[in-house]
Amino acid sequence: MKEIGHWINGKMVAGKSGRSADVFNPATGDVQAHVALASKAELDSAVADAAVAQVKWGATNPQKRARVMMEFVRLINRDMDKLAEALSAEHGKTFPDAKGDVQRGLEVIEFCVGAPHLLKGEFTDAAGPGIDMYSMRQPLGVVAGITPFNFPAMIPLWKMGPALACGNAFILKPSERDPSVPLMLAQLLQEAGLPDGVLQVVNGDKESVDAILDNETVQAIGFVGSTPIAQYIYGRGCANGKRVQCFGGAKNHMIIMPDADMDQAADALIGAGFGAAGERCMAISVAVPVGDATADALIEKLVPRIEKLKVGPWTAGNDVDYGPLVTGAALERVKGLITSGVDQGAKLVCDGRDFKLQGYENGFFVGPTLFDNVTTDMEIYKQEIFGPVLSTLRAKTYEEAIGYAIDNEYGNGTAIFTRDGDTARDFAARINIGMIGINVPIPVPLAYHTFGGWKKSGFGDLNQHGPDSFRFYTRTKTVTARWPSGIKEGSAFNFKAMD
Repeated sequence: MKEIGHWINGKMVAGKSGRSADVFNPATGDVQAHVALASKAELDSAVADAAVAQVKWGATNPQKRARVMMEFVRLINRDMDKLAEALSAEHGKTFPDAKGDVQRGLEVIEFCVGAPHLLKGEFTDAAGPGIDMYSMRQPLGVVAGITPFNFPAMIPLWKMGPALACGNAFILKPSERDPSVPLMLAQLLQEAGLPDGVLQVVNGDKESVDAILDNETVQAIGFVGSTPIAQYIYGRGCANGKRVQCFGGAKNHMIIMPDADMDQAADALIGAGFGAAGERCMAISVAVPVGDATADALIEKLVPRIEKLKVGPWTAGNDVDYGPLVTGAALERVKGLITSGVDQGAKLVCDGRDFKLQGYENGFFVGPTLFDNVTTDMEIYKQEIFGPVLSTLRAKTYEEAIGYAIDNEYGNGTAIFTRDGDTARDFAARINIGMIGINVPIPVPLAYHTFGGWKKSGFGDLNQHGPDSFRFYTRTKTVTARWPSGIKEGSAFNFKAMD
């Protein structure tokens, strides 16, 4: 059985706590590895070593740090397939989807190559008589990232890239469900020239998380996961005087107007609702067609597309549409929510609960599921299902449709499909959600913009990647300087009269 430890001071080390967690093959249900779960003492030791290493790294000029990022980009591209295979084997994503996971993280590292420009301060000449003022962006010191299972490459890269480019040392606590890719990325960073100790990867569970939250050396924390845990980390981290950004759950709505191209909308919903088995915080889980005629037409388009979806292990080829859920517990939770939807009166159009794949009967697979006539009081609407389940919530008017998204407690992403520019502009202006798609189902911004949700989907003032990430991982120091005058006039041999 494979034993997975930690990455500490530039090398793999075994865990010392005596505790571990199972890492499953989601396609078969078999345990394929054990990952060590760090104790508080192990976490604190990793932080102490990182603090020592950070001093020299923080004093390294931004251009040299950017060159490490440049080489890191090359190495990720070199090992793209290897990273994607490891990711698929532990998470269950299809191989193309796993490569996309790595690629979207890589794009943030490419943005970080611009660190010398992004870290420039401001300068005011002659702010007063003989006075100049300037600002400097400087690293915080040791910072940490706590990242989820659903994007084991992308989100660690979103966190570590800007943090390291800014001159910080970084403690990564990845998900214990799929820990191999973060460790592989740490090895590539070492090969790219990152000094030992500047990046520490510590696997663990709540004990490690609490140790990060309470460690006085850790200056900032970035988190992605469920909303209850996001609120917990944000509250405890801020109470301990840390800078904290936390991104939580989602319930993303896609509004389909009567004038929308129905084939385009149906295709978009299939990818956005069922891709990655629905285990995306930006997945569309609620379709909101406006008018019964629109809803009927949409359902008619969706059903044959759903019936053609190919569900299977990543090893079955690149034509697999999505794979298994990450664990057996996730499978049981999703099936339970589907059952609750039936019990509470929603119309089950496509039922994925009894899906079985020959040869993979013990895998964590659930078939694509479609509900119609969902209402806002149902659990399948109120909860983030995180599975391949699409709910249809019918609206009579545009105002009713937009109201569902506005009133929902989550505010991560949303989309509208329409051919009317006025409707699209009104939607973008009025909606209280962080990321908006207009005829784009999953509006994840590119790396040079910022990613972040509103309401209970995001906690903290600054977003992930883009310019906000460089603001989050640095603090500004402002200098006011005045130099004595007179030296430029040469030597003086007489006492100067008092003015």
